[in-house]
Amino acid sequence: MKSWWPSRRPAANDERPALEAAAGGAERALRRLEWTVIRRLDGLLQGDYRTLMRGTGLDLADLREYQHHDDVRHIDWNVTARLQTPHVRVFTEDREMAAWFVLDLSRSVDFGSGVKAKREVSAGFVGVIARLLTRHGNRVGALVYGNDVEAVIPPRTGRRHVLYLLDAMERRSHRKERQPAQKGMTRLADLLKSAAMLMPRRSTVFVVSDFLSEPGWDRPLAQLVQRHEVVAVRLFDPLELEIPDLGLVPLTDAETGEQLWVDTHDAGFRKRFAHLAAERETQLRETLAKAGVDTLELSTQDDLVQAIVRFADMRKRRVRATGSSPSKAVAA
Repeated sequence: MKSWWPSRRPAANDERPALEAAAGGAERALRRLEWTVIRRLDGLLQGDYRTLMRGTGLDLADLREYQHHDDVRHIDWNVTARLQTPHVRVFTEDREMAAWFVLDLSRSVDFGSGVKAKREVSAGFVGVIARLLTRHGNRVGALVYGNDVEAVIPPRTGRRHVLYLLDAMERRSHRKERQPAQKGMTRLADLLKSAAMLMPRRSTVFVVSDFLSEPGWDRPLAQLVQRHEVVAVRLFDPLELEIPDLGLVPLTDAETGEQLWVDTHDAGFRKRFAHLAAERETQLRETLAKAGVDTLELSTQDDLVQAIVRFADMRKRRVRATGSSPSKAVAA
């Protein structure tokens, strides 16, 4: 596993090679996101970026009368007994908190039946969220998974760091094209366990994956939730849920390279495929909800702007709600 944890703060000259590497595709991708997505979000979110990531420190700001849906844990019992009316403490939240992107870049995320692949959707989401957070002084880092946990990018702030992160994702994609197919499915459990070990302080963690993995990742995810605020960003393509009538076509396992010819003209096959896909959808959503994570579902055909706006709205409602409300899945 490769890691870029610095032993000292790099000088300006030390950053030049990284900047030169990021000046190509990553620079173009980030500029496109800034013009087509972030500019639109600036007019729609209206400060709601703050609900995308919550801090850990709380300072007492005020006292007010208890209202419906207030968290009962914030009731000040001394004031309540003295005034004979329930009062709650109002806190100002500290914003100093790092965000981590736990990135599944295995071969299955290269799939896409339309213009975009799941990998491009992942890069777009990471670029937008990272830029929204870093331009307000927050730090972002990443764990990159291919055949294994291949890179750890420590959290930093600034546009240059977002470029470096996007460039790392792009380099992983190019390197994957020259590698043989991996043996077996993605081991998402290994990625989540590594994330738990490498994040000592409480952080906001975005797990960006299609969750096509060997079973057993649910327990490491639940353990990650115990320390961190975790958001599952689930990538999918509509063709993974239902196959149209295309005749005799080859289906290839993106991760192992195994190929199988199927007759999609067979209505019975299409029905069985849709049934199994629906069962997996239900099981996946139940597993994520049981782990206690917010879920954003991103299709390869979705509008990224509307997806993030709806996600921010859902997060805002949860912040206002009481304590531990059940997790919800947000489809763009």
